[in-house]
Amino acid sequence: MILRKIYRLFFPALGLLLAACSFPGQAEPTPTLPAATELPPPLPTPTAAPPRMLSICLGQEPRTLYPYGSPARSTWSVLEALYDGPIDTRGFTAQPVILEKLPSVSDGDARIQPVAVTTGQEVIDIDSELVSLAPGVTVLPAGCEDPGCAVTWDGSASLQMDQLTAAFKLKPGLQWSDGAPLTAADSVYSYHLASDPDTPVSKGISYRTVSYTALDDQTVEWVGVPGYFPYRLETLFWMPLPEHAWGSLASKDLLTAPESSQKPLGWGAYVVEEWTAGDHITLKKNPLYFRAEEGLPYFDTLVFRFLGEPFDNNLAGLLSGECDLIDQTTLLEEQIEPVLEAQTAGKLKVHVGQGPEWEQVSFGIAPSSYDDGIAPWGGDRPRFFGDVRTRKAFAYCMDRAEILRKPLENQTIIPVGFFPPGHPDFFDQPFIPFDPQAGGQLLDEVGWRDWDGDPATPRTAAGVANVLDGTPLAVNYVTTQAPLRVLIGQRLAESLGQCGIQMSVQTLNTGELYTPGDRGGVLFGRNFDLAEFSWESGMEPPCDLFKTGQIPAPGNNWLGVNITGYSSASYDAACLNLQQTRPGDTGRYTQAAAELQRIFAEDLPVIPLYFRMKVAATRPDFCGFEMDVSARTSLWSLETYNYGETCSNP
Repeated sequence: MILRKIYRLFFPALGLLLAACSFPGQAEPTPTLPAATELPPPLPTPTAAPPRMLSICLGQEPRTLYPYGSPARSTWSVLEALYDGPIDTRGFTAQPVILEKLPSVSDGDARIQPVAVTTGQEVIDIDSELVSLAPGVTVLPAGCEDPGCAVTWDGSASLQMDQLTAAFKLKPGLQWSDGAPLTAADSVYSYHLASDPDTPVSKGISYRTVSYTALDDQTVEWVGVPGYFPYRLETLFWMPLPEHAWGSLASKDLLTAPESSQKPLGWGAYVVEEWTAGDHITLKKNPLYFRAEEGLPYFDTLVFRFLGEPFDNNLAGLLSGECDLIDQTTLLEEQIEPVLEAQTAGKLKVHVGQGPEWEQVSFGIAPSSYDDGIAPWGGDRPRFFGDVRTRKAFAYCMDRAEILRKPLENQTIIPVGFFPPGHPDFFDQPFIPFDPQAGGQLLDEVGWRDWDGDPATPRTAAGVANVLDGTPLAVNYVTTQAPLRVLIGQRLAESLGQCGIQMSVQTLNTGELYTPGDRGGVLFGRNFDLAEFSWESGMEPPCDLFKTGQIPAPGNNWLGVNITGYSSASYDAACLNLQQTRPGDTGRYTQAAAELQRIFAEDLPVIPLYFRMKVAATRPDFCGFEMDVSARTSLWSLETYNYGETCSNP
């Protein structure tokens, strides 16, 4: 039709023009219609770039993708693709992701002001514990920041305490992956879910929250219990969850509902497409991701594969191309030697981080059998570790450096405090080296005698306090059945033997080792000589681990975490000083953290062995991966991952 119109309009006019321009005696040309085959060829259609896929292999399959559903270790590896932030941690410092900024007292979006308190109101007492205000309760009144000005309430006098308020503002334009706006109300909804008894998450901060409300679509305000001043205000913001999609479901139903546990909505780089149980989870790029204008993420499809925890399954998957990245849940640290060899051969890149978890040997300083008095002649276990010199002797006699060399290939270090180098609260101090002679001298001082000079026979007591003379220095060492821990126990037994200390290694399954104290558990029932396991320091010094008030016992229903039974008035005071430091008071906080670690290193309630490694591996041409041990998972920067030629210009 279009061609005929062109002919009718164009060619009659062309004929008139040719007639007017013809020369005398010259025949008029006869116009003809060009054949269709003589039309210009159509422009080529641009070829679309082929879809790009990223494959990440995990050590285990998640049980659920519901953030409050008692997730497995690998759950957050997947959730990093769905939720970017809301707050990331880099170098042990909080970084806002979907917030405009973090509140601070200096900026005015966090403030401390006096409020009146009265009988029955929940407050924080002098020991930093949550209590109901009643006569006899000791608190820090308004304007008071240390025990020197504390008051014990008489029940009738007017009393004011300081109260913290903090405001968090979301970035504008955030959307859930279904297109609904993400608002401050979604964070308030998340707070109520986390506070619900049917939601299996810690209630520590919820209990210390007076109110958590949306001031407008972008701003949420937290108000705390009087006297509660967490140093890190980022802990007071609850990750938004989609009320518009889940609001009709009860908290307990969200634990299993498909929309929350299998395909939860997020605001991050990817959206769950399908989950094939036992094999993989497939996600697609989220076009509504708030960083999409930056060209992120670089992949159209993301697949999480489950090859099982054995490191060789995942390593083989990486070398064969089935995996582009294998994350820290695959336990590569337990076979670090072949992983490093593969890197040397150019087959992969290894990413190693240290801590903040640290493996350590706890002393059974005060077993629960001592709670009614020490009676070594009446069947109580000998008081092996009551003298700090004995604990230091054990440190001298443990060849911890050999453990780092083999089997850990010198990829981590021995802690001297709670934190690895690079942490803002790292406190450098002298390290106790392997020195059997120095250890033997300390044991002699305490009264553990080596009568025959034969290291094959243990030393015996001669004048050791609360130990019957003739008692052999023979102790039990309990740990899990993890092969690495078993090997470490054997190595330590060999080195302790050089000091005349006899140590036998006992392994228990995880359930047995961590049985609650009220059921006679080994650790939390304080029924051990030596025990190897790990603690996590995290962002702040874990001073509760060794507070007197945290010793598990019948009086606190065996809920304490100080399983060693260590008790020190100076340590308790340093811990209290740290916990009473208010947000923004960096100088006091740093000084308190250093003092706490100094006392810890001097008293040695545990022997630090090494910072646990976080190990991940990628294909050689991978970029965008940053191992940051302070982050929620090793995949915290997942949206920036790339590989191949585009890595040079991501």
